[in-house]
Amino acid sequence: MHAREGAPSTCDTESDSSQHYRERGDPVEQTPGVKKAVKGPSQKLQRSSRMKNPVVRYGYNEYMAHHYAYMMKISEDREPETYAEAAEDPRWIEAMREEMRALVENDTWDLVPASETTPKPIGCRWVYKIKHNADGTINRFKARLVAKGYAQTHGIDYDETFAPVAKMTTVRTMIATAAAKGWHLHQMDVKNAFLQGKLEEEVYMMQSPGFESRKNPHVICRLKKSLYGLKQAPRAWHAKITQYLHQIGFWMS
Repeated sequence: MHAREGAPSTCDTESDSSQHYRERGDPVEQTPGVKKAVKGPSQKLQRSSRMKNPVVRYGYNEYMAHHYAYMMKISEDREPETYAEAAEDPRWIEAMREEMRALVENDTWDLVPASETTPKPIGCRWVYKIKHNADGTINRFKARLVAKGYAQTHGIDYDETFAPVAKMTTVRTMIATAAAKGWHLHQMDVKNAFLQGKLEEEVYMMQSPGFESRKNPHVICRLKKSLYGLKQAPRAWHAKITQYLHQIGFWMS
């Protein structure tokens, strides 16, 4: 093939480029078949001319008075991390008793003797949380018994764990539709929701700290209902609420 007349050849282009960099005083990297300029001392660094805003240090001064009081209050109230700490405060003792009453009334477990044929029971622990009002005052002391689900073994005491959750896009769509049409929205909270789900697998758990049976201190709990902390607890609750919604006339879209 022949080059078009008047079109510069590749060699001429490379030569002109090299001559241009030499005239500027920049070194040329010698590579077989390739000639290119290397950044030399004659090239100046280009700095951005964009305006730089100072870093703002956020603090409590930017908040309104009631927000500031709320945040200061919740930062002052300390929650116990262990049962030994909570047992020294009668308010936390009453909160744990309330939780135990709810678990017993819900028929959450049966006490059974441990044997060589039963799987190794998982542990449990107390989790403590102070519920505050909008003004920062204490509403109540909440104690929750949580199973140590990280000790569960797949195929033995749990299988499927997937449970669908509502997307924020769906929630926003419902709120926007209600606002546009003037509908009333009602919100509800199911107390101890996960305890309503029924377990399909056999799960054994140690007795709750501080509330061991005095008559049978060596027995263990065979769980009948899903407990917070179990890997299959969200799935069990979803199956329960789905069954109820179908019974009262709702259906999935």
